[in-house]
Amino acid sequence: MNSKPTLRWRIAQWLEIRWWRNYLRKQDVTTYAQQKRDYWQRLLAALNLSFTDQQTMLDAGCGPAGIFMILQDHQVDAVDPLLDQYEQQLVHFSPPTYPWVQFYTSSIEAYSIEKRYDTTFCLNAINHVANWNQGLDKISDLTKPDGTLVVGIDVHRYPFLKFLFRLLPGDVLHPHQHDRADYRKALNNRGWKITQELTWKKGLIFDYWLVVCQDQDLLRLSTKC
Repeated sequence: MNSKPTLRWRIAQWLEIRWWRNYLRKQDVTTYAQQKRDYWQRLLAALNLSFTDQQTMLDAGCGPAGIFMILQDHQVDAVDPLLDQYEQQLVHFSPPTYPWVQFYTSSIEAYSIEKRYDTTFCLNAINHVANWNQGLDKISDLTKPDGTLVVGIDVHRYPFLKFLFRLLPGDVLHPHQHDRADYRKALNNRGWKITQELTWKKGLIFDYWLVVCQDQDLLRLSTKC
């Protein structure tokens, strides 16, 4: 059962749609869409990720311009609690533009579907959820045992600032403040082994960290064969 969203999460969601409106108001629709497609292609290339056609894929916490934009050769579901507001308030997000995507307006934790995915992407989203542990449980459960989980997150560089940001609203858009060690432990506890990691962007307080994960049990089996 999902816990009740916290006030901090509700405020973060309220601010999220306003951030997008302010950010996109001066962006040309066509130019921005191409910039985002190029960005996602660079990210996949940096991780050396390629996929066979018609894989099932989930873009969890997709936002209005997620990686779903470049997954046209696959069966894609995209989930975000603000999708209805994005469609109503942002001309940059138009679901009919992406006929290969099925969009679901839902939080990651509440998303319920009778399927599992070959690849689950959760990029710049897991620290936006209402319940961090439930969000991690959900993206783990939704990924096939032989599937791939790709997570991108802002991680704290310094323990003191992580502690401070947990006490004070220094980063109001992100209700959850964690570092690499927190994510490594959380993913490992859910049966994942990080097979690739990349610091995609460096910052003064946060680094944007990408990890590719595979099932630990399957990896152990493959080394025995």
